[in-house]
Parts: sequence; structure tokens; C-alpha cells
Amino acid sequence: MAGRGKLIAVIGDEDTVTGFLLGGIGELNKNRHPNFLVVEKDTTINEIEDTFRQFLNRDDIGIILINQYIAEMVRHALDAHQRSIPAVLEIPSKEHPYDAAKDSILRRAKGMFNAEDLR
Repeated sequence: MAGRGKLIAVIGDEDTVTGFLLGGIGELNKNRHPNFLVVEKDTTINEIEDTFRQFLNRDDIGIILINQYIAEMVRHALDAHQRSIPAVLEIPSKEHPYDAAKDSILRRAKGMFNAEDLR
């Protein structure tokens, strides 16, 4: 019997999280902790950072999706994450478009190659 796969976790605004939940990503682990956080105007940076760190330490999460503007609030925590799993991907939101210059994962990937590698 094959084991269960890894979950996708989402940290984002209400529209983003709702869209992913409607797509079926919502789960509770054995301790009844969800794999998502809806960031509202009264959500503190500490809550966002604590949830991000909890997602990093969960064995059942393979990918963490985070709205880029929220990632900016906890950039130091994202930059400190060096493991490949869970992968952390910054995504746009309805109100905040994606800016590749701010994406720390993309910056790291670009640093792995030089111009000759791409020819």
C-alpha cells in the first residue's frame, strides 16, 4: 500500500486561501492543525512567522505557497530556509502583482547559473 503524499500549505489573503481551499488543499493534521493561514489586517507578523515555521517543521507538508507581499513581511524567515523540502513558492495576490526581483528563491536559482550555462 502506497503512503500518503505531502500536502500543500498556503499562507495568504482571504481570496488566495479560499481559492486553494475550494481546489481541495485544506487538511488538518493528527493534532488538528490546518495547513493554511488566512492573513487579515489584524494578523500580526509574529503569527505569520510562527505559522510559517510550524509549516517548515511539519513532516506532512511538501510545498508552502505564500503571497509575495506577505513573504516580504517575514523575508528573514524565508531567507533562512535552506532545505529543498518543503519548497517555498511566492505567488501573486489579486491586489499585489508578482515581482520577480523580490523572490528570494528565484534570486538563489539565478545565482546557480552563469551566462555561459544558458548558451
